[in-house]
Amino acid sequence: MESVARLHRHVRRTSLPYLPDLHTPEEDLAFFRNRVFPAAEVWLAESEAELAGFAAVREGWLDHLYVSPSRHGRGIGSALLVRAKEGRRQLDLWTFQANGQARRFYERRGFRLAELTDGSANEERVPDARYRWVDD
Repeated sequence: MESVARLHRHVRRTSLPYLPDLHTPEEDLAFFRNRVFPAAEVWLAESEAELAGFAAVREGWLDHLYVSPSRHGRGIGSALLVRAKEGRRQLDLWTFQANGQARRFYERRGFRLAELTDGSANEERVPDARYRWVDD
């Protein structure tokens, strides 16, 4: 869990610099320990003996899919997403509207834009987008 919390923080700081830093590393770890791991299926991807990415899925939602920026473009995110889709008929997810890289990634893998919001309902208060994938 510590590696997941560290990777989550690193990706957000590196790839999403427009997001406010709302939590301490300790709060990140508590979030994953107390809320994510107990409620979701979590898959880890390793590369060169270290955590390269992770995905967390619960009840029709892809809650997290993060890949280390140094490992982007190597198929890790795609492999995690394939695993997340297995045995499911539908998945929804949220991403930030400004995260063009994630939006393109999901759109290329069959997710369709379902909703845009002003961000007032998310913790960061940053406009977001809900995507949906349906197994045809």
